[in-house]
Amino acid sequence: QVQLVESGGGLVQAGGSLRLSCAASGRTFRWYGMGWFRQAPGKEREFVAAISRGGNTTYYADSVKGRFTISRDNAKNTVYLQMSSLKPEDTAAYYCAVRSPYASTWYGVNEYDSWGQGTQVTVSS
Repeated sequence: QVQLVESGGGLVQAGGSLRLSCAASGRTFRWYGMGWFRQAPGKEREFVAAISRGGNTTYYADSVKGRFTISRDNAKNTVYLQMSSLKPEDTAAYYCAVRSPYASTWYGVNEYDSWGQGTQVTVSS
């Protein structure tokens, strides 16, 4: 199993920036793709961004494309989500996750098999 610990969430004004971090332990981090998801109250968990094992390929939801950047440091077993130009609709709990080696896509919740506890991001207008 892998343990994931997110950090970096908080309260920020619209237009501001935050950087989320997700530290992994317990599995060989560099072997797995990683993703970020978010869940707002009363809504389903949704895909935000993902990154391949080596960090060469990234994927983004249309709603965050051009504003968010996912990256990873395999030497530190950490994946990051740099969020800029934040909007109130970005308010949610943000979760990082390990992509299953059996996954066929990058976007579905069911394609990921280990999850962190989440970090809250609140964007005020």
